[in-house]
Amino acid sequence: MSHYDILFLAFALSIDVCIVSFSYGLCLENKHKRSAFLLAITTGFFHSFMPVLGFFFTDMIKNYIEQYSNWIVFLILIYLGITFIIDSLKNEAPQKICLNTKTLFLISIATSIDVFSAGISLSLTSSPMKFSIIVMGLMTFINSLIGYSLGYSMKVFKSKYLEIAGGIILIVLAFKTFL
Repeated sequence: MSHYDILFLAFALSIDVCIVSFSYGLCLENKHKRSAFLLAITTGFFHSFMPVLGFFFTDMIKNYIEQYSNWIVFLILIYLGITFIIDSLKNEAPQKICLNTKTLFLISIATSIDVFSAGISLSLTSSPMKFSIIVMGLMTFINSLIGYSLGYSMKVFKSKYLEIAGGIILIVLAFKTFL
């Protein structure tokens, strides 16, 4: 993948964090700046760490799957893109939330599972790993802060459109693997 592809991938994968942060910005009143920073730093770290795991996991089995790498990358990105879009169209009732260490950890894991898959794609496309993890971490950190700030200040915004946009970006990147 090119540097631009990695930027778009990082943006698309950080949309989930932006949405979660937006939700917390809407709901939390106390210590909102501290909460915003903790959420951003935790999710940013996991968005840098999980692709490394995916990357090294793939290195262990690369010889067996290398000939199918374009198809694997294509299917992973298509799956992620469609999942983003489907999840955005679900009408789920909001739940009461709190932000503590356990919650931060669970949010970080939940929003970075797809980033693990992206690490597999990065390995199969021989993408620059250092650049990728730095961009993914920073993009997630920034989008988390933006999402939280928007949620806190505006209290009204259709987050599903961001998820749909993220899904479309992933699908476009999937088709780009064959170009």
